Amino acid sequence: MSKPVAFTNTVLRDGHQSLAATRMSTAQMLPAAPILDELGFHGLETWGGATIDSCLRFLNENPFDRLRALKKAAPKTPQLMLLRGQNIVQYTSFPDDVVEAFVRANAAAGQDVFRIFDALNDTRNLRTAIKTVLDCGKHARGEICYTTSPVHTIDAFVKMGIELKEMGCHSLGIKDMAGIIKPRIAYDLVKQLKAKVGLPITIHTHDTAGLGAASYMAAIDAGVDVIETSISPFANGTAQPDTVRMLALLEGHERCPSYDIDKLRELGEYFKGVYAELSKFTNPANERVDADTLAYQVPGGMLSNFRNQLKEQGMADQFDAVVAEIPVVRAALGYIPLVTPTSQIVGSQSMLNVKFGRWKNISQPAIDIALGKYGKTPGPIDPELMKLVLQRSNQKPVEGRPADGLEPRMPKLREELKAKGLPTDDEACVLHAMFPVEFAALHKKKDAPAPAAAAQPAKAVTPPPPAGKPAAAAGTGATTRLRLTVEGQAHEVTVEEVS
Repeated sequence: MSKPVAFTNTVLRDGHQSLAATRMSTAQMLPAAPILDELGFHGLETWGGATIDSCLRFLNENPFDRLRALKKAAPKTPQLMLLRGQNIVQYTSFPDDVVEAFVRANAAAGQDVFRIFDALNDTRNLRTAIKTVLDCGKHARGEICYTTSPVHTIDAFVKMGIELKEMGCHSLGIKDMAGIIKPRIAYDLVKQLKAKVGLPITIHTHDTAGLGAASYMAAIDAGVDVIETSISPFANGTAQPDTVRMLALLEGHERCPSYDIDKLRELGEYFKGVYAELSKFTNPANERVDADTLAYQVPGGMLSNFRNQLKEQGMADQFDAVVAEIPVVRAALGYIPLVTPTSQIVGSQSMLNVKFGRWKNISQPAIDIALGKYGKTPGPIDPELMKLVLQRSNQKPVEGRPADGLEPRMPKLREELKAKGLPTDDEACVLHAMFPVEFAALHKKKDAPAPAAAAQPAKAVTPPPPAGKPAAAAGTGATTRLRLTVEGQAHEVTVEEVS
């Protein structure tokens, strides 16, 4: 009998990043963490991606404190983070010493598995992160960013998988950030990777185009080791397929795993309340199937922000025109995969093209892509665009690995922090390197909450009463402890009934 497929759960990272603009707070996660821990998942994705930015910029949290709090609340299940290689969790490349310090600090805080990818699939940009993860004794999962274009073939992806194995990766991930991998392709890609690389394989997709569950089924039939699912309402649409849904689809399949459905439904009830609390960051358009994504390939994690950004620019009515421009920009930039930061770069350039005319205004990040500052693009840059870039930038294209031209920064970062009276450890240095304004602001707030102590993990999640029905009242003089979340911040309150 074939080994059951394992599930990694993404509700505490990609689920809310894809459907609620990454606004779930640590206090909202902690009551669910122990139950997630008891379910026996292959892993919990809890960190990385946009969560570090969101913690600092919007939630008044130290992201490393979040990691420590979640490790304490869910100690048995390996936790994963999404790491953008040389970009760490930002939009630009960092020197090797900063990347090394980030990985060391993350490992020390309790991270178990590092999902390491490069937006261009340039493996040179993964070398430092992979080596440091290995040096720390942690699990390195090399990610292959899946996309479609004339230059992206199964053979090319397999070649990258072989390179990742040679670099020391323990396992591979097929990272389908836009939810565009079709079932037959998923089957063939998994089969080829298993045959020619031989490492354990995880497939990660989004259900944006409605293909996610079917592609997971095909990958399971091909022998994939792990699939990644979320928990409704932070599931489906631009997020990962729902865990209960996937278990139902697998019922009767020889590789169907066993996860406690009652506990999963209990979690679903809890997360309905969190979803309601984050309603101003959600959008029904992100919850429905959109087959147009097969053409424009915008990742699920970007869509929940992109509509808001267009609205802020007074271009809400031009959404369709902007996304139609995305394939044009992507092709001109060498068919780059659309994943942070390239998805944001292509999306912003598409917006500029629609607003001002094609290539009338070229953003600096798009110029940097064309000049090779992010790495080697999969295909050639459009000659006419390159001509404009060279004229406007007056720079020469980068030769070799971009990070080779970057000076070490850790000593300077420590000096800068010391001068400001801020901590100078590795955690502080790497946060300061990526988010200097936000990190300084966090330390200026004397009343900033400490997420690790924000709330004691609940032993059980109590679902809210059905709509229209009041909660059972306590007797006269009885007290009830409640946790209220206002603007992303949790407050413990005691409610006493008076006669």
